[in-house]
Amino acid sequence: MNLFVGNLNPQTTADSLRQLFSEFGEVVSSKIIMDKATGMPRGFGFVEMADKFHSYDAIDNLDATFFEGNVISVKEAKGNTTGGSGGGGGNKRPFKPRPKFPPRRDDFNSTSY
Repeated sequence: MNLFVGNLNPQTTADSLRQLFSEFGEVVSSKIIMDKATGMPRGFGFVEMADKFHSYDAIDNLDATFFEGNVISVKEAKGNTTGGSGGGGGNKRPFKPRPKFPPRRDDFNSTSY
């Protein structure tokens, strides 16, 4: 199960996240998300755990706790709806073309009411 970890200290590393979550079960992967433009951490990351019950245990025990000087947020990660990196807002609704309207009449300068 993939977990979102928010409000991380800029000095937090993927290894320190792995160590924190390994207290609750097997950690498959951990990563800190970096800003492409600056190369600095964006303040959140993801931890993937092998067992969903261990993941729920980690959420219950680590959400709203202090870690490396910050109160972190731990939640179940939402699925990636964009289908790739960047752009878009996901494909939540199918494309629906706009209706065809008749040409607009601008009679603003007309004197008749």
